[in-house]
Amino acid sequence: MNKTELVNAIAEKANLSKVQAKAALEASLEAIAEGLAKGEKVALIGFGTFAVAEKAERTGINPATKEKITIPAKKVIKFKAGAELDKAVK
Repeated sequence: MNKTELVNAIAEKANLSKVQAKAALEASLEAIAEGLAKGEKVALIGFGTFAVAEKAERTGINPATKEKITIPAKKVIKFKAGAELDKAVK
């Protein structure tokens, strides 16, 4: 499912126009992104939790040259599915 299909599904299920559904989806995604940028957890009960995790600096190997390289530390986004979503997928 891509963004357009998701907007169409939201519009149909929530009895909204496609323009309203697109605005609602974009506002939701923006709010989630802003929360994560602040380092906050975003928990959607029944759906899942988005969180930011720190990945430590580590040593890797360049596959082309076999040379050891240092991979810098970075932040990554993690998602843990909620019980209801997990059950719906199974």
